[in-house]
Amino acid sequence: MPKTVISGTGLFTPPQVITNTELTNSYNKYVQGFNREHSDAIRSGEKKALMESSPEFIMKASGIESRHVLNKEGILDSEIMCPQFPPRSNDKPSLQCEMAISAAQEALEFTKKDSGNIDAVLVACSNMERPYPAIAIEIQSALNIRGFAFDLNVACASASFAIQVADGMIKNGNASCILIVNPEICTGHLNFRDRDSHFIFGDACTAMIIEKAETCRTQVGFEILSTKLLTEFSNNIRNNFGFLNRTTPSTPDHSDKLFVQQGRKVFKEVVPTATSLIKQHLDEFGISASDLKRLWLHQANLNMNQLIAKKILGRDATPTEAPVILNEYGNTSSAGAVIAFHMHREDLEIGDLGILCAFGAGYSVGSVLLRKVIPSKII
Repeated sequence: MPKTVISGTGLFTPPQVITNTELTNSYNKYVQGFNREHSDAIRSGEKKALMESSPEFIMKASGIESRHVLNKEGILDSEIMCPQFPPRSNDKPSLQCEMAISAAQEALEFTKKDSGNIDAVLVACSNMERPYPAIAIEIQSALNIRGFAFDLNVACASASFAIQVADGMIKNGNASCILIVNPEICTGHLNFRDRDSHFIFGDACTAMIIEKAETCRTQVGFEILSTKLLTEFSNNIRNNFGFLNRTTPSTPDHSDKLFVQQGRKVFKEVVPTATSLIKQHLDEFGISASDLKRLWLHQANLNMNQLIAKKILGRDATPTEAPVILNEYGNTSSAGAVIAFHMHREDLEIGDLGILCAFGAGYSVGSVLLRKVIPSKII
């Protein structure tokens, strides 16, 4: 059975940035207008007054300081509070396709490959611009890649699930080299009028190339030693937007058509679930937590990541052991753990072990055990 490696990654970062101060200024302007407009109903008890927010509240709740976005103007307009993207004709590339091409080209350049070396494209992210044709097939066409392509969605855990899919297809002989892209336009499904969640998400796209060690052209790579997945149904993170919305025209703008979560319940339930899966994964592979040099965790919440790392290591993790990028990027869903991997892997030594783990709605959790290797020596 061939050994597989992550031979390279790429990252697309939108140039526009929204700071917590900018975001709360916009949100508070909306709150003030709402409370004025509904002052009589608020005094009578028919409506509840909205609470203003602050950068300090956001930092305490999440550890997020800023986020990259595709459209800043629409989000910060207190009358709109939503990114604004002009419609595109069907003969123009979709937004997700454009993001993916940028990230993929960086990964291809890093791995010294071209489109002829890729056998398949997987798009793994929380939301697709359309149900069909698959975004993956559009990207495959744009990059002139032969073979096959498909989309998959397991919310924030999508990238880790895609790694297992790619790893399995390569080991089963269905492909030799696979491109995974995670184009996340998270601001498109975020309710910027919800104080408890309007600060959470940003936009980004990551790319990974998974291939046989024998075809790898980079001097170093990360061998995929093992993967482990888990799903448990929960309504605590949910998005009800879908094609059946048009059949219930009385509720087209209800908040449940956007990202909704019960934050405290999610924290309480996801921390032990993710921790348990990682520990089981290590036990099954006969590895002690003390052998891990890096934890590339899903970048959703600083407090959550710190607690998971502490439960795994038995102590507080250093910033090097569990790197954080959400302070700059916010939660970028499936892209988050991959951004952490992309930015924080070069310093590891050959033979060092790390876990890439993402967790999200579903609940869904995916753990990938990686070892830094010289691919030519593990064939």
